[in-house]
Amino acid sequence: MALLPDTLLMPLKRVGLDPVPQLGELREESPLHRVPLPFGMDAWVVTGHEEVKAVLGSADGFSNDFTNLAGNAGVVEEQNPGGLGFSDPPVHTRLRRILTPEFTMRRLRRLTPRIDDIVEQQLSAMERSTGPVDLVKSFALPIPSLTICELLGVPYEDRHDFQQLAMERFDLFAGATAPLGAMSASLSYFRDVVKKERESPGDGLLGMIVKEHGDSVGDDELAGLADGVLTGGFETTASMLALGSLVLLQHPETAQRLRDDDAAAAPFVEEALRYLTVVQMAFPRFAREDIEIAGARIPKGDMVICSLSGADRDAGFTGDSGGFDPHRKASGHLAFGYGIHRCIGAELARMELRAAYPALVRRFPDLRLAVAPEELDFRKLSIVYGVDSLPVKLR
Repeated sequence: MALLPDTLLMPLKRVGLDPVPQLGELREESPLHRVPLPFGMDAWVVTGHEEVKAVLGSADGFSNDFTNLAGNAGVVEEQNPGGLGFSDPPVHTRLRRILTPEFTMRRLRRLTPRIDDIVEQQLSAMERSTGPVDLVKSFALPIPSLTICELLGVPYEDRHDFQQLAMERFDLFAGATAPLGAMSASLSYFRDVVKKERESPGDGLLGMIVKEHGDSVGDDELAGLADGVLTGGFETTASMLALGSLVLLQHPETAQRLRDDDAAAAPFVEEALRYLTVVQMAFPRFAREDIEIAGARIPKGDMVICSLSGADRDAGFTGDSGGFDPHRKASGHLAFGYGIHRCIGAELARMELRAAYPALVRRFPDLRLAVAPEELDFRKLSIVYGVDSLPVKLR
């Protein structure tokens, strides 16, 4: 990480809940910045909302394929995790077509009672505590972990290992290739799960794909899809649950609105998604040919880093400084990405957030921080932004 230029690391840093001021200054200077890299290629940092959409929306102009990374910074082809994030059409199209039916609202609705039960169980466990509670450990981590286990049909007893694997792949302090090692461990586990599902398919996502597609989906492909669902649906939602709860602690009038009005949950979730944009940058893109974005010529082969958090604070999009506004109509945010690689589990995440936030503030109307705000330990450098712990007093 010490070899990377500060401009490239800037989208991964924050001050509290806000992107670092330098990111906004960079965007005001120009929405695209060229950054020379020590690995024999150049990178571009894109911070403007429309410019990020232009890059993410151009599957013909930019590639996500993992082979673009192989051979750079110690990355080798054998570390390819597969799945949707590091593939291009037609492979991406085929894999997404396999997964999409499992993420329609019709199929996701079957999880609604289970999500409600999971939330209530965690709140009840918290209620039995006699002292301060860590909302990350007791609320933010277990809800998406249990939900993903329910969705995939994997044993709950493995969820602690899942949490560690998912978090490690986003910890850039462990080194540039450490996340790939965590992916390998997770994929190894899922290959074993897939073998069991082949023998006796269950009612979870993996079992349903085996029933409907049989051997047309290989074991490695299915393990890669499961790993992608776990990664995309666990750490991101956990970070949103923790940081969104902090927003509610900072804005008690919004928490009161959630307690009083069932309809307030959906708009709060959308504004919190935009304001926090916990996935700070999209998967890297590589220019397929020389391409022009906002007047800048990006040569073939250059890597493009899209700052999602920077784009969602762009005054050209928000019309203001981009701070939290509970009355904002936050449609069009990029918290779930954009284009063909937009998060396939977006609706599942919304279901969890809409269930969890109101339940939390209703069960604990006197909820407040147990430490001074400046004592909170936010991640210093991470693709998915978060807070390591969130100690609160319930009463």
